[in-house]
Amino acid sequence: MSRSTKRGEHGQALVELALALPIFLVLLLGVFSLGVGVYTWNGLSQASREIARTSSVYPAVILGASTETRRTVASQLTLVPGMADPPPANFTCVDIAGVPVAHVPCTSGDFVQVTVTATYYPVALLRIGGQITMSSTSSAQIP
Repeated sequence: MSRSTKRGEHGQALVELALALPIFLVLLLGVFSLGVGVYTWNGLSQASREIARTSSVYPAVILGASTETRRTVASQLTLVPGMADPPPANFTCVDIAGVPVAHVPCTSGDFVQVTVTATYYPVALLRIGGQITMSSTSSAQIP
């Protein structure tokens, strides 16, 4: 090879890196963001199951107001990113068909139904795009 040909190729690797690096970083950010979304969705499902189980084992006159349930909610709030503290309206006493029951408090054989929500931003690092509100509902029977 002549000396002039080698000299013209010195910047080639730098140009290729400049073209490929942004594409690689966007793909990496997308994979990271998808992972956070799946983690949030899975954590939210687990949180609703755990809160429903605790509420059914320790029912109170006002569902979700027992000390044990509040401890479980506080624990899940630290584990699930973006999870909101479920208000008392998200705790419902239902029958096996999922229809709310008329009597208060819930009795043995009824089901406690809990709905929890979390806010997720698809591209969390840059906050580009709108938010997605995820929700999960679980039921557990009162023994």
